[in-house]
Amino acid sequence: MGIPAPNLPLRKRRVDIFFAVIFAVFAVTSLISDLLPTVGVDFSRPTGNFFVDANYWYAHDTDPLFMHPPDWMRIVTGLSAFVYLPFYLVLVWCLAAGRNGVQLFAVIYATMIVTLTGIVVFGVEFFGDPALRTGNPGKFLAFNLPYVLVPLLLLVRMRKPLPFTRPF
Repeated sequence: MGIPAPNLPLRKRRVDIFFAVIFAVFAVTSLISDLLPTVGVDFSRPTGNFFVDANYWYAHDTDPLFMHPPDWMRIVTGLSAFVYLPFYLVLVWCLAAGRNGVQLFAVIYATMIVTLTGIVVFGVEFFGDPALRTGNPGKFLAFNLPYVLVPLLLLVRMRKPLPFTRPF
């Protein structure tokens, strides 16, 4: 067994820059979009507050489940606000710093979000009660699909040992 190859500098790992930026955006959206319904903020009408109005803009014609979340949906958004948020922050740091060993952490995160959030939210959207489905599936997919696809791509990125020693 030889000495492992050194990690490539971040500038040579462009896909990791992409992931770090996306996970930073996901962290912000966890705070803006998921914390508010979790703690019971009403965004069923515009209020003049940027964060409340941003949620209203998304939900009023797109996602009645998000506009008036039942308790189980508040648990789903709570997972994002309080569980996924720390994962996003750690992933940003590990990706930017090239921390080998992040693979298990990435697998745990991706598995959680795809199964706990992706299956539940997409299942309700496409197979659940018609009253809870969106009136705008294109907008729903544009806003929600990245939260399932990006973790799956991260799994592909983290599939081999020492992922930061070679370009992807």
